[in-house]
Amino acid sequence: MRKKEFIYKYKYIFFPVFGAAALFLFGSVIMLLWNWLMPEIFGLTTISFWQALGLFILSRILFSGIGGKKKHSHKHKWSDLKGREEWKTMSSEERKEWFKKRKFAQWMEHKNDCFSDSDVKENDGSDREQN
Repeated sequence: MRKKEFIYKYKYIFFPVFGAAALFLFGSVIMLLWNWLMPEIFGLTTISFWQALGLFILSRILFSGIGGKKKHSHKHKWSDLKGREEWKTMSSEERKEWFKKRKFAQWMEHKNDCFSDSDVKENDGSDREQN
């Protein structure tokens, strides 16, 4: 039996067992660390396993959100190797078109970040004087 087939076949057994073991481990570690550090440092009382598990869940909700890891929606095309290579081979006109499609052109022209000096229209303030 292949590894993937084995995992898919027994995932309803392994994942809950693994999840329960992870919760037990995290709760125990938090309880031991709290009971070792907090009473001496801050004069707080010791906590039980269930209180430590509650602290773990509370901190998970407060600092990580309720869901699991989410894919980043702000991942850019050039974040992978293929995208970087494609970006390097683009001409300045192709880069302008890429930004125009994504409505970044005005912002990038203002910043002068990606266009060469010859590609950016000269803004010496003459437009403002005519208005």
